[in-house]
Amino acid sequence: MTRLAIDHLTLWISAAAREHSLDLPAHVEERTGASHRSVLAALRRLVDAQWLTRSGSSRRPVYGPGLLRQVVRSYTLYGLQEDLPWQRDFAPNFELPKHVARMVQHGFTELVNNAADHSGGSSVTVSLRQTPSHVQLLVSDDGCGVFNKICEAFDIADAQHAMLELSKGRLTSQPEMHTGRGLFFSSQLADVFDIHANGTAFQRRAWESTGWQRGRPMPRQGSSIYMSIALDTTRTLDQVMEAWSIDGSGIEFDQTTINLRLLAGPGQPLDSRAQARRVAARLPTFKRAEVSFAGVEDVGHGFADELFRVFARAHPEVELVPTHTTPRIAALIKSAQNG
Repeated sequence: MTRLAIDHLTLWISAAAREHSLDLPAHVEERTGASHRSVLAALRRLVDAQWLTRSGSSRRPVYGPGLLRQVVRSYTLYGLQEDLPWQRDFAPNFELPKHVARMVQHGFTELVNNAADHSGGSSVTVSLRQTPSHVQLLVSDDGCGVFNKICEAFDIADAQHAMLELSKGRLTSQPEMHTGRGLFFSSQLADVFDIHANGTAFQRRAWESTGWQRGRPMPRQGSSIYMSIALDTTRTLDQVMEAWSIDGSGIEFDQTTINLRLLAGPGQPLDSRAQARRVAARLPTFKRAEVSFAGVEDVGHGFADELFRVFARAHPEVELVPTHTTPRIAALIKSAQNG
């Protein structure tokens, strides 16, 4: 008896079970070319693994999606309208808490739109998976890579500095068409968020105060964005939007957080005025910026003076709020502010 590859079946069995609940064995036979006996054995394994539910009688079984669900689809990027795949191919096949579904929809449409508008690629593959505890989204394109795109558009030297700019938010290479909110807010919605592009990866974990840090890259070209949200999260889309608006309305995106760990390597101090100017880039587009020193061991006088005296006096409309400082760093900042 030929054994069907369960890993392959799980890529599309959730949608098939919903669309062919009364004739699922016949549908799988037709789609795979496998024997009736082999298909029934595979479906039993999928029921046991919670990919499927089975009800009805032994002679007239009724199948449905189980606690584990997954849909994987690939699309040509030219002319792709990101809302249609969500409405047609994905949303009907999942049962998510309403507020989680709203966040997943936001992330899905924003990430697919980014691939269509910015990647320069020809295709995108989208995978959405539901487990008993989480929902996981992976959007992968065959384009130039998000960090390469940012470096080219903004004359930035390397991927780490590109990630620093991306982490601030409001970054877009097409300001006439986009506001730079999509990728930023998608990352804030997730418990786990990873960006992979051309051999470089950065990750963010909602429970860690250090913010963005280096990750282990996927061995592929183009961009792959992964986000995971716990099904029991109390986080909502409105709450995330409101957190980055000074008046709490969620309308304006006028405050940000700078994770200096992206600029300073392990054991390296932030010592130069050039580094401070990189931190200050685009900050005048915000009204308030928290400057997080989490993971930064030391800074130099030049860095502190450039950011907290020179920039601060040139742009009094921007409130700089240092956080996670050591006593020495706090003293250096105070000295610069009083200078």
